[in-house]
Amino acid sequence: MKKLLAGCAVAVSLISGASAVETMSSAPAESWTVTNYYKQAVYDPKESKIGDIDDVLVDNAGKVTGLVIGVGGFLGAGEKNVIVPYSAVKKTKKDDKWWLTLNETKDDLKSARGFKYDKASTTWVPDTK
Repeated sequence: MKKLLAGCAVAVSLISGASAVETMSSAPAESWTVTNYYKQAVYDPKESKIGDIDDVLVDNAGKVTGLVIGVGGFLGAGEKNVIVPYSAVKKTKKDDKWWLTLNETKDDLKSARGFKYDKASTTWVPDTK
């Protein structure tokens, strides 16, 4: 009987010692989901498509710091990935649709430094091409 009571006491202490997951009661104000950026088209000020967002970069604090944009190429072949600061991409609403705009041209980005994704380090590294 003592072993049963001792076992129950251990089980209760293990269960009560588990921490509860903290959740939010509502979504943070003024927040956007990553899907509003990821795989979305980016346009220059003249509304010409520059490229598509291929990745969203987040720092250790959870702050979005940069966006990887694929430019050039055809159907993904010959595409170059460049990284722009998150703050450089603006959200614009036109005809009831959100547009992502960048104050650069496709040619500006084609001449910028390229990056490639390194699976071993799970990060974007400068492309040596």
